Amino acid sequence: MNDRLDAEMLRSVFDALPSLIFVVDEDVRIQEYNAAAAEFLSDKRDAILKHRGGEVLHCLHSTDVTEGCGRAPFCKNCVIRNSVDEAFKGSRILRSRTKLDIIRDGHKTELFALITCSPFRYRDKPHVLLVIEDISIIAELKRMIPICSVCRQVQDEKESWSRIEVYFKKQWDVDFSHGLCPKCYQNEMAKLKRYM
Repeated sequence: MNDRLDAEMLRSVFDALPSLIFVVDEDVRIQEYNAAAAEFLSDKRDAILKHRGGEVLHCLHSTDVTEGCGRAPFCKNCVIRNSVDEAFKGSRILRSRTKLDIIRDGHKTELFALITCSPFRYRDKPHVLLVIEDISIIAELKRMIPICSVCRQVQDEKESWSRIEVYFKKQWDVDFSHGLCPKCYQNEMAKLKRYM
């Protein structure tokens, strides 16, 4: 009863985690996955288990060659595959940022992700826990944001203009505090002295 309870608890914890989590073998074939990954993939279980990660995630390069994921020239630079390889060589945890070009709903999509890999043994066989965290919202901050060079208002995706504080609050729920940098403080104090 205790072993069953522990297994149920572990499965509940595994499924409660919001990131895409996969248990993979040395060829990045998926052995198990959590509920967040199931929701993201929206494929049937038999189309996921024992298939390579790039094929399941619909990586653009998984079909470059007939041998599939991990066999194309591009795969040598794949952050997921390289991170899994390093974990199998004994690295405890690897965290790498990457941009994944995948097909979702028939369209090419960019997914900015943080990849974490951690090796473990189960039933005397080596495995790697592969965690894919979607950091696309954070990556948006690094993209070019149109800003007026005169009034400093920012243009959003609907092409309307607003103060930079309003833009960041709407887009990312970021608040600003206002103050003066040392140079502006000196300039403002000089203006006040002139007026007095």
